[in-house]
Amino acid sequence: MSDMRLIVAGAGGRMGRALIRTISETPGAVLAGALEAPGSELLGQDAGVLAGLPENGVKLSADLWTLSKDADGILDFTVPAATIANVAIAAQRGLVHVIGTTGLSSSDNAVIKSVTGQAIVVQSGNMSLGVNLLAALVKRVAQSLDDGFDIEVLEMHHKAKIDAPSGTAFMLGQAAAEGRKIPLEQHSARGRDGLTGARNTGDIGFASLRGGTVAGDHTVIFAGPYERIELSHKAEDRMIFAHGALKAAMWAHGKKPGLYSMADVLGLGDM
Repeated sequence: MSDMRLIVAGAGGRMGRALIRTISETPGAVLAGALEAPGSELLGQDAGVLAGLPENGVKLSADLWTLSKDADGILDFTVPAATIANVAIAAQRGLVHVIGTTGLSSSDNAVIKSVTGQAIVVQSGNMSLGVNLLAALVKRVAQSLDDGFDIEVLEMHHKAKIDAPSGTAFMLGQAAAEGRKIPLEQHSARGRDGLTGARNTGDIGFASLRGGTVAGDHTVIFAGPYERIELSHKAEDRMIFAHGALKAAMWAHGKKPGLYSMADVLGLGDM
């Protein structure tokens, strides 16, 4: 198979630059375009130079329709409004759309799902192999323990992160809810403050910490009578997400249209 030609959305951001570096290091992948928001002061700059690499001749552009003419896929770690704007074009062009954007609403996810009859989408709140294995373990533990064990999800990220709880925290909470066979939206406890009363049996709690340059720490706590089980993952560099996203894109290249997850990419669907 020929090289996979990839567009990086949000190419001027920290994750976008990490993706550009990862593509440059990966046999079988080439950078076909670098997308940035309209009005960005980075438009027209060289994507390689911005990523700390030699000049590669790929200039940042706000025109996805033109960029996508000769591309096979798009790696999208942006913001919800940008991702939703990219969805229709990616579907029309038949691109593999890898979505790592967090903070998406239920209506945003409905839009994404609506195109998967004709488009190949890989979506995950976290592209790390380790985090996806953690989610599989959380689901299995939740299946094994009854609601005598309270479930709490704790996450910490760098001080510039704009959404909370993180997409990964929700992904882990959803894994726990699936293990318990309960709807997360009806059992999610967030933002405790003041006189909240006793904890509701069966709730899945979320707590968010922000500070420094933390790439991403997540712990799921199963707190039972006189004992706790804690499952944790600590991300030391956002390159793990870039490598996972690229693995997802290359795995999805040539697959049938549909909505896939990193569990599918990593063969964890049976856990």
